[in-house]
Amino acid sequence: MAHQLAPLPYSYDALEPFIDTQTMQLHHDKHHAAYVNNLNGAISNYADLQSKSVEELVKMLDSVPEDIRATIRNNAGGDVNHTMFWQIMKPNGGGEPAGDLAREIDRTFGTFDTFKQQFNDAGVKRFGSGWVWLVKNNQGTLQITSTANQDSPLSEGYYPIMGNDVWEHAYYLKYQNRRPEYLNAWWNVINWDEINRRFAKSQSAT
Repeated sequence: MAHQLAPLPYSYDALEPFIDTQTMQLHHDKHHAAYVNNLNGAISNYADLQSKSVEELVKMLDSVPEDIRATIRNNAGGDVNHTMFWQIMKPNGGGEPAGDLAREIDRTFGTFDTFKQQFNDAGVKRFGSGWVWLVKNNQGTLQITSTANQDSPLSEGYYPIMGNDVWEHAYYLKYQNRRPEYLNAWWNVINWDEINRRFAKSQSAT
């Protein structure tokens, strides 16, 4: 197959009590796996697309054959979004960013607490299923944004530095309809080392 499901970088129960074991199993092994399988099915008859990375695919949606464009958008987006999502979380995470990212957050949003509040608010206000993001935008500055479904900021020319999944399958078993509670709890599992690495990469990616 052209694309394979990336393994979790930690055990299913590693993010307890903030993200429960059953959610992690279903989210990774069922939902994420389905995106990868559907993507492989969509490109099975297109040899030129099979050599493309998922990042390349979501950046070139306008060039993808129209009959599979929506499938690529949803499933390549789902794969690239989730691969990042697992990486930017870790056991015993949380705290605050440091270094260049911390300074850029302060410069853009005033304080880390203000950034955190605005990020959560964007996640709460995303209607239906989608994601909330911190991106490097086309002007080279930080921006909080959100996308519907599995749309990737890469499709808009933005570089995703961090993002939280606000599909109900990401939190419903533990938090039911209490999305704000999930958004607040999520900060306890953030992997700032990985997010700092992504921020450094974003300096040359946009």
